[in-house]
Amino acid sequence: MPRLALYTFGVLKSPLADPAPLTRELHDSGQAVYRTISRHPGYLGHAEAADGARGAHFDLEWGAWGEFAVPAWYDKGRTADTTALAATLSLWTDPHSAFDAIYSGPHREALNRRYDWFERTAHPLYVFWWVSDGVIPTWQDGVSRLEHLHDHDPAPHAFTFHHSFAPDGTPTRIKGTGPKSDQVR
Repeated sequence: MPRLALYTFGVLKSPLADPAPLTRELHDSGQAVYRTISRHPGYLGHAEAADGARGAHFDLEWGAWGEFAVPAWYDKGRTADTTALAATLSLWTDPHSAFDAIYSGPHREALNRRYDWFERTAHPLYVFWWVSDGVIPTWQDGVSRLEHLHDHDPAPHAFTFHHSFAPDGTPTRIKGTGPKSDQVR
């Protein structure tokens, strides 16, 4: 059965190493969000550095998730002291589960604060695509899909909650998104 891959990418206002209170709040909320989301129905897993290592994203070993990559528009640092990004790569059973997890609980609270931490941008912040059972998406897959979404309209290859597609490429709607808010799942 196909699984849903989700790549998110945001440029931070300050480097991850910045000791300022806002950066600490982002870090602390991220830990709470991952704990909650990892228990959410439909969540299958996310990219984690091998052996739980910490450091600059670019220097870590990500195992089956591949070498860390970022979109071409990221123009900030790439060292432990200068990296100013937040990126995730995860797997879900379906878009409804991802929507419920992202727009509720601690993640919803974090979304409400996103402009405290992240730069506003004209680039998409996330992208979905379907992968075959047993396939682990890579960071480069996520970057390629996000860049494709930026350059083209949503399609089965790269889509969003508002313009989503079933594994067979059929357009679908998720309750609470799109032009009508009363759509069924």
